[in-house]
Amino acid sequence: MEFKSISCAFESLDLNMLKDAVKTKYNDATPLCYLHSYGCQQNVSDGEKLKGLIAKSGFSFTSDDALADLIVINTCAVRENAHERVFGRLGELKHLKEKNKDLIICVCGCMAQQKHVAEKIKESYPHVSLVFGTFAYSDFYKMLYEVIVSGRRVFNIEEKQSEIAEDVFQVRSSDFKAYVSIMYGCNNFCTYCIVPYVRGRERSRTVDAVVDEVKGLVRDGYKEITLLGQNVNSYAYGFPELLRRLNDIEGDFWIRFMSSHPKDATNELIDAIIDCDKVCSHLHLPVQSGNDEILQRMNRRYTVDKYLETVEYARKRCGDFSFSTDIIVGFPGESYEQFCDTKALLEKVKFDNVYSFVYSKREGTKAAELEDKVSVKQKGLWLRELLLMQHEITEKWLGRFVGKTLKVLAESAKKQDGLLTGHSYENIIVEFEGDKKLIGSFVNVKITNALNWALFGEIIR
Repeated sequence: MEFKSISCAFESLDLNMLKDAVKTKYNDATPLCYLHSYGCQQNVSDGEKLKGLIAKSGFSFTSDDALADLIVINTCAVRENAHERVFGRLGELKHLKEKNKDLIICVCGCMAQQKHVAEKIKESYPHVSLVFGTFAYSDFYKMLYEVIVSGRRVFNIEEKQSEIAEDVFQVRSSDFKAYVSIMYGCNNFCTYCIVPYVRGRERSRTVDAVVDEVKGLVRDGYKEITLLGQNVNSYAYGFPELLRRLNDIEGDFWIRFMSSHPKDATNELIDAIIDCDKVCSHLHLPVQSGNDEILQRMNRRYTVDKYLETVEYARKRCGDFSFSTDIIVGFPGESYEQFCDTKALLEKVKFDNVYSFVYSKREGTKAAELEDKVSVKQKGLWLRELLLMQHEITEKWLGRFVGKTLKVLAESAKKQDGLLTGHSYENIIVEFEGDKKLIGSFVNVKITNALNWALFGEIIR
């Protein structure tokens, strides 16, 4: 199946031409766009940048897809259930297209970059007008213009390396928390992961570009800046050095980042985190498995001992240092004994949070070709076993904060009990009584209780 390729960058299309086409199509009324991003923080950030492009095209936004003139589904390809949700969503949108023949439905992002997905959409979902992958954002204006003017369906999943666009207008979803991408792509090729195939090789933004963006966000009052990259430790200009540069920026804010690869997690990185008062005392360090043989088959390129050395170094420098991780349960060929090695690792490390999933087969990865004899049902039982154990570990481990006062960013209000909730400097969920006016600001909370998912406390005035 041949896919249309848009070779012309959007700069070659006068934006006014697109805006005029939008005005003409919608009779000078302001059309509405509904955009939903699935998946990771990088996807959310991509969605915010895409909103910037859409806003410049003459659209406003709505949270009700029934009112939309343009629906954009920004997809994730990491796990199978994300695929299923997107296809289910596309099926649901068919009736909206039947009611509104002029409705433009767009699918983009990581999932759309895969050829077999684009083929399925082209054949089975004729109500979808625009499909483009992760390399085509610079062509967005031209693609949208073509759909509006010609009425033809446009598919653009061409893989092309290009310079990183700076000064992109980004419609951020929060006015006090912001994502800043410092690099794109991945060179690691873990055998279970589709990301290098859909996002390409690593490309890093310059230090000055990142520093300038963060300075602007701080001037605008943002309190939490999260740096994004598939493996921030591979940042071309030195990630510890970047953290120190950002730490020197004046202002009342803090810095988080994700994600780090254990093979590149150096003592220099730990030192930078702990030395820099604006860099949060937390490291998300996906271990995936506690068994060396499984790690080798995953192509993770570190051992359990190497991982533990990183943890031990951090905890020697800062006893309360917080770690979170990702775990894959039931990787092809994993035995129950090897799974138990992962449980043993959790007991040794004492993670503050664990994100664990049953292995999800991804077409196009090496792991998809491996023999897998353990049933999904059995893997689900393993996962439940791991979660129950981790709940006990977390409740005891979070108890180390009881009686201490933590700096917390108030983020939202809980409707059911009137409490405010936020995350501490250590990235732990904290709940406390407080006025909604505090949302978006830092507060000091004395911790009075710890459960297996959050801390509870009271504001210290």
